[in-house]
Amino acid sequence: MRLILASLFLALPIAAQAQAIVTSAGPETSSVTVYRDPDRGEGGISASFPTGFALITETRRINLPAGESIVRFEGVADGMIAVSAVITGLPGGVAQKNRDARLLSPAALLDGSLGNRVHLRRTSRATGKVTDQDAIIRSGPDGAVVLQTSEGVEALRCSGIPESLSYDSVPAGLAARPTLSVTTVSPSATSALVTLTYLSTGFDWGANYVAKVAKNGRTLDLFAWLTVTNGNASGFADAQLMAVAGRVNKESDYDSLIENAPSPSLNLQCWPMATTSTDSPPPPPPPMPAPMMMADMSEIVVTAQRRNESLAAAPVMKMAKQEELGDLKLYRVPMRVDVNANGQKQVALLQKSAVPFHLYYAAKLWPLDPVDESQPMTKTLRMQNRANAGLGLPLPSGGVALFEQADGESLLLANSDMRDHAIGEDAEIDAGRSAQVRIRHVGMAGKEGTIQSFRIEVTNALDKPAPVEVQFSRPDGYSLVGPSRKLGEKDGAWLWAQTVPANGKAEFTYRLKEEDR
Repeated sequence: MRLILASLFLALPIAAQAQAIVTSAGPETSSVTVYRDPDRGEGGISASFPTGFALITETRRINLPAGESIVRFEGVADGMIAVSAVITGLPGGVAQKNRDARLLSPAALLDGSLGNRVHLRRTSRATGKVTDQDAIIRSGPDGAVVLQTSEGVEALRCSGIPESLSYDSVPAGLAARPTLSVTTVSPSATSALVTLTYLSTGFDWGANYVAKVAKNGRTLDLFAWLTVTNGNASGFADAQLMAVAGRVNKESDYDSLIENAPSPSLNLQCWPMATTSTDSPPPPPPPMPAPMMMADMSEIVVTAQRRNESLAAAPVMKMAKQEELGDLKLYRVPMRVDVNANGQKQVALLQKSAVPFHLYYAAKLWPLDPVDESQPMTKTLRMQNRANAGLGLPLPSGGVALFEQADGESLLLANSDMRDHAIGEDAEIDAGRSAQVRIRHVGMAGKEGTIQSFRIEVTNALDKPAPVEVQFSRPDGYSLVGPSRKLGEKDGAWLWAQTVPANGKAEFTYRLKEEDR
């Protein structure tokens, strides 16, 4: 009997230790590497619903007891892809892991307290008197919340008196912050430095360019911000921040891998103070916005109007350093920064002064679809992305704010987008539409069998010559016959390039022949 009791006594600590829970409130250090959505087009990113993803690495100091324990990593990103999580540094390894996605909310709190006692507080509108009484929740947030008190059964907030509920404790299984739980068995009590690495959705990044045309009208100063968006409710303080440019091969549907735990919504409705035969029920509530849209995004607005001096005179600032990552480009922020929850972070990306550019007026046409009315052409700035032309570095896609000098002030000329440009390519900035240089595309009367004739007219109301470039997409099943001028090629399309004289016009005619099918 003594032997049996001794064995049971020795087994008790082991059973108790099997229930040990170790909580890591946050990381000591973290690294956030942001990737753009490979399916997102060129231009700016969405601050309210970022569609890229990030690779997050955290180091955490954890004090482990001997035996089996559950380690809770609190404060991970809400968009965490749990199946991607890799944990190293635990002496006993990982037996199992679980993404605790049931977050604390009014609806989840009600749902978890079903059948339990809570405290109901009411405030009289007339006297301001506050009364407290116990109540038992008999129906959860799915529909009306029904309470049972000493006075009977009633629905919450249907008495016409302001009332609220308070709870003695948080129901089991609810977490105030996104949490990853793992089970481990440590051979002895120890302090371990653990590394947690995982992928998360809800991130994105892009470049934001500020281009300032010089007074000579032939060069510009180019500055760019690296803008990172974190759409998650968890932030990362003092993190090493990096961004990867280029198209990453992504075959997995990340949305299907994220564990979307039940998140009930709380909509309290009551019948009006009349009979159900004379009044219609209240209309249904509007649909809940997407989780990312509900976040209060902290936006950063960058303006250039307050600076009139050249960017060349700006003080030297720390800029993201470009590195090679296979066929991709890695931009490393040289100092640690805070990647705030539901916010944006901007870091200087590049700065170039006196970059020469060529100004021309552009238009893109579908050759079989003439438009009789004249249309304004697009004013375009073209730069050669080469070192001997003032650039010579990869240019990530992003938004461009173009400024021009007017009476000593920098005024906004255009807001546009720019696609990715590699070294050696021509980089172009859309500078808005010009009402002075216009194009008219008309169909000529008559049709010779399978041949159709067209004419393009470009007029220039400026007091100086205007270089123009008109691109024609190649229509399937047609061949070009007898153009009035020799055409070039650009991006797989026909190109008519011409300099239109000041206060003059230029014409181009062509015919299209329908090929035998």
